[in-house]
Amino acid sequence: MIKNIAFGAFLLFSGMLFGQNAAMSQEESKAFVTKVSSEAKTIKTLQADFIQTKKMDFLDKNIVTQGKMSLKSPNTLSWKYTKPYQYSIIFKDNKILINDQGKKSSVDAKSKTFEKINKLIVGSSNGQMFGDTEFIVRYFKNDHYNIARFIPKSSQLLKYIKEIELHFPKNQSTVSQVNMTEASGDTTNIVFKNTKINAPIAASEFSL
Repeated sequence: MIKNIAFGAFLLFSGMLFGQNAAMSQEESKAFVTKVSSEAKTIKTLQADFIQTKKMDFLDKNIVTQGKMSLKSPNTLSWKYTKPYQYSIIFKDNKILINDQGKKSSVDAKSKTFEKINKLIVGSSNGQMFGDTEFIVRYFKNDHYNIARFIPKSSQLLKYIKEIELHFPKNQSTVSQVNMTEASGDTTNIVFKNTKINAPIAASEFSL
């Protein structure tokens, strides 16, 4: 359960816009990466509300959850689900801290698949994800978004993730939507709203 929720939380997912997407040219992708990477260097904190929709083959209805994401440079990340249940996952000091409706636990994240996923999500705010050697990155565009699609290289990661997409609105350099397709074919879509950049974040956001 922890593994499914964690992957659903950090990766983002369905490819809803595949049919409308066009591949970027080499010049376009280079300009996009340069712009995002440059502007991301100024981000010290990032906060956003999110709505996550998970589609699983064996369920008739999608699983919809809501919560808040908080990120502090260089590598501290918090996902706190508030509806319809309370569940928190915090990446901090190479640890995954979990609070499942009052039941607290921790997992060593160092050199594990979770650590790679955390690195990618944090990298989406500082621009470093484009140089992540764990993934092949392909770039696309449509009328509303620039899209970076990450495909795992390692067989270990491919056991869980088929691909991850980060959607950047045309007029901004921060992610507004994450789509993930798991190896099973299940998909997760995360949409961020009310994003705040470089606003103070209470220390309690990164503790259970």
